[in-house]
Amino acid sequence: MTLLHYSCKAGAHGVGDPAAALRLSAQLISLGADVSLRSRWTNMNALHYAAYFDVPELIRVLLKAAKPRVLNSTCSDFHHGTALHIAACNLCLGAVKCLLEHGANPTVRNDKGQVPAEVVPDPMDMSLDQAEAAMVAKELKQLLLDAVPLSCNLPKATLPNYDNIPGNLMLVALGLKLGDRVVLDDNKTGTLRFCGTTEFASGQWVGVELDEPEGKNDGSVGGVRYFICPPKLGIFAPVSKISKAVDQTPSSVTSTPRTPRIDLASRLAGKTKKEKEKKEKERAHKKKSSAASLDPEGTNVEVGDQVLVAGQKNGIVRFYGKTDFAPGYWFGIELDQPTGKHDGSVFGVRYFSCLPKYGVFAPPSRVQRTGGPKDGSQSDSTVKKVHQITMSQPKRNFNTMRSPKDLTSENSLSRLLFCCWFPWMLRAEMQS
Repeated sequence: MTLLHYSCKAGAHGVGDPAAALRLSAQLISLGADVSLRSRWTNMNALHYAAYFDVPELIRVLLKAAKPRVLNSTCSDFHHGTALHIAACNLCLGAVKCLLEHGANPTVRNDKGQVPAEVVPDPMDMSLDQAEAAMVAKELKQLLLDAVPLSCNLPKATLPNYDNIPGNLMLVALGLKLGDRVVLDDNKTGTLRFCGTTEFASGQWVGVELDEPEGKNDGSVGGVRYFICPPKLGIFAPVSKISKAVDQTPSSVTSTPRTPRIDLASRLAGKTKKEKEKKEKERAHKKKSSAASLDPEGTNVEVGDQVLVAGQKNGIVRFYGKTDFAPGYWFGIELDQPTGKHDGSVFGVRYFSCLPKYGVFAPPSRVQRTGGPKDGSQSDSTVKKVHQITMSQPKRNFNTMRSPKDLTSENSLSRLLFCCWFPWMLRAEMQS
């Protein structure tokens, strides 16, 4: 992470100081800090952090210093969603309003095919004690839905120069659809964003988001918005002035992803040998990458290993994976001394179990392996099984662990019952 990333994190309301973070960020940018640089930990740039922690003041400063392309940049840690997706899923109303004011595209879809309005948590799924959050979610979803630009799917039949030819029929006749790559007569290339009638001229017009800032607007003309794009990237042209581009490479991040076709024949025939070999290679690659990501220095830290946290505290790794309280991967560690912060649960979500004040979470960069599992008899396979269970079920509620004293008392009771039962059985056998 760069200093600019840390500065954006420090602006979180209620936790940090937004005013101080704003001053520091402005000073870093004046000294040449690059807004587009990404954290190697979370793949987020400074704009993503400012949206995640809901700091609109920082968003304005970052967008002023960055290129327009950063506005809709995606992040792999959030299913390749934009800053608008990140702010929407975290109910950051202020950040969403600020991003929309600066031209963020509310129609960009992530890897799951969701637009920002679709990643907002459903208010109906929230409990009664989250009434305030439910109200914010309702307002946020409506705000994002209202920001979706007008398209040929919603023709404006009330326009004064309407010529009774809907834009979608015009596109079908031309063999085009919204999101296609097109070329204008002056060799400018871009993405088709609008087709239909307008208020500034009669007839059918198309709105194109250009690849380079050679346009004339941001998708609006005369105060009427037809689509949304960054300033100087939007342009309008008559339908006769465009043609379909030969190279159908999707535009940066604002093009709508195509829906993959399902080949039923191959599905019914089963997996071929090549597919199996490919999947095995992918699994091996994932295992290597996951092992490498556990420790940046190459030491394989696993659940059960003895580690040193922040160069000061000794403990044993009890959990590794993603958490609900912060992005990225975290180690859950049971310390040797009661110098921790919890018992393995944070905000009501249990990740592992330990005594109060013995649990602590740390990023991989702060954890150093000092030895293998404390119990020498424990096999590597057992450690891996525990690791897999912990990775797949971070929210599992563990039962209360029994102390050695309880186990000893149970063994003593068993011995007592056996000593009473065995002589009686022996006597019965001798009599018979």
